[in-house]
Amino acid sequence: MPELRFDGRVAVITGGGRGLGRAHALLLASRGCKIVVNDPGVSMAGDATAEGPAQTLAAEIRAAGGEAIANTDSVATPEGGKAIIDAALEAFGRIDILIHSAGNVRRGSLCDLGYEDFAAVLDVHLKGAYHVVREAFPHMMAQGYGRIVLTSSINGLYGKSDNVTYAMCKAGFMGLSNTAAIEGQHSNVRSNLIVPAAVTRMSDGIDTSKFPPMIPEQVAPMVAYLCHEDCQASGEMYVAMGGRLGRARITENAGLYRPDWSVEEVADQIDVIREGGDALAFPPVPDGQLDHLLYGFGMIREG
Repeated sequence: MPELRFDGRVAVITGGGRGLGRAHALLLASRGCKIVVNDPGVSMAGDATAEGPAQTLAAEIRAAGGEAIANTDSVATPEGGKAIIDAALEAFGRIDILIHSAGNVRRGSLCDLGYEDFAAVLDVHLKGAYHVVREAFPHMMAQGYGRIVLTSSINGLYGKSDNVTYAMCKAGFMGLSNTAAIEGQHSNVRSNLIVPAAVTRMSDGIDTSKFPPMIPEQVAPMVAYLCHEDCQASGEMYVAMGGRLGRARITENAGLYRPDWSVEEVADQIDVIREGGDALAFPPVPDGQLDHLLYGFGMIREG
């Protein structure tokens, strides 16, 4: 197979200065992509530091012969989201790829987490994703091309104790990505989730001593493919961890139809309700929510 390249393409990578975002930026740049490295250089809690990871990485890419600029605006506000996308338009005239990898962590249980900590994580992860997608999406639609990759998490799929806001936000990316996939499907704008696991700054406080090698560079090839013009997937979720790549899905079972139910009948049939019938998956694109409804309508009519 010929090398998959990104010559002439422009990518914005939020949280791009370190960790997963850095690996994505370096791989895309090595394949000819122009990069906007967005990273305000804050701590994992979101506090200001004297570091300049965006500037450092942009300089590294340029020294290797690539094209890159640094941007330090925060995704946490609508104004910051607009400034990030505007930086790409001003420097390179377009935006083709958006990877949202920015993140922070403020751990706490449902009993103990403070609202200030809740809001701080919500602002960067979930609102941050919306702020940059909302600004990039019209440009992608107008030019008839775009690739969006949002960084979800196994915590979003399965939950996580003492990290409730993070898990909520990562689950919420499903709705945003699927909506972008549906609305963009006729304009060659595709949107997917990456569900990665890698040892990065986000792992601070977790005992990773018994983990196998799990580095960001093992995640980047899957993300790069989802960003390429050859990629036809949209509204999908891909797992990447330590060399394992796979697809995650929302599924349901057919269950059981009755025109009327009592509480006792639900209790009596709960095993069939939980596990009975065929396994079903309704891909978001072209119209999974309608397919879901039509399947149910069919059971009603047959019943």
